Formats: sequence, C-alpha cells, structure tokens
Amino acid sequence: MNFNLTLIGQTIAMVFFVWFTMKYIWPHIMNAIEARQVAIADGLAAAERGQTSLANAKTEADQIIAAAREQARSILDQAQSRANGIVEAAKSEGEAEKQRRLESARAEVEVEINRARDELRAQVAAIAVAGAERILAREIDANAHRDLLDRLAAEL
Repeated sequence: MNFNLTLIGQTIAMVFFVWFTMKYIWPHIMNAIEARQVAIADGLAAAERGQTSLANAKTEADQIIAAAREQARSILDQAQSRANGIVEAAKSEGEAEKQRRLESARAEVEVEINRARDELRAQVAAIAVAGAERILAREIDANAHRDLLDRLAAEL
C-alpha cells in the first residue's frame, strides 16, 4: 500500500463526507438549531412579559385591596355614625317618654292632692259643724248652711 494513495483516498472520502453532510444533513441541523433559538427567544420574551404582567397584577391587586379597605372603613364609619344616631334618638325618645310620664305623674299627684284637699275640706266642715253643734248645743242644718260651709272650706 502506498502511503500517498491512502492519503489521497482518505482525503477524497473526507471531502465527499463533508460535501454530503453539508448538502443533506447540515440544513436539517441548522433548521432545528434556528427553530430552537426562536423557541428559546419566544420563551424568554414570554417570561419577560409574564414578569411585567405579574408586577402589574401585584400593583393592581394592591390598589384593589387598598380601595376595598377604604370602602370597608367608610362602611364601618357609616355604621358607627348610624349606631350613634340610633342611640341618640333612643336617648331623646327615652327622655321625652320620661318627661311625659313625669308630667302625667305630676298631674295625677295634683289630682290626688286636690281630691285629698276636697276630702279634707269636707271633713273639716263636718268637724266644724259637729263642733258648732256641741258648742251651741243645738243642731245646725248642714243643707241650709251649705253655702257658708263651702266658703269656710275654701278658705281653709
């Protein structure tokens, strides 16, 4: 075997192998690599958009939570003021009811006092008539002297 012929044969085989690989195999490999590069670039872009979207969503969620807290605080303030209003209304209604009952009781006491005075006047008049009967030792006609006894009772 000749060393030069072997070297030439191997060179021709290598050139043929490189040409065959470049012509039929290399385009498929390059297409796969380019497709993979595009997929990776799309994935990175999507991840970046996802990060941006996540940051926006967090900001929006914080704003919604703050608005909800403010609304809840407003509702609580309204409920508290409504409760205070109801308590104040109940107090004023209770005070009015107390005043009404107090006036009613005062009027009732006044009526009782007047009735007791009238009763007392009648009893005093009866006692006065009885005393006058004993003093005069004769009977005084109460019906005949009713006007005089009424004036006497009114003066007492």
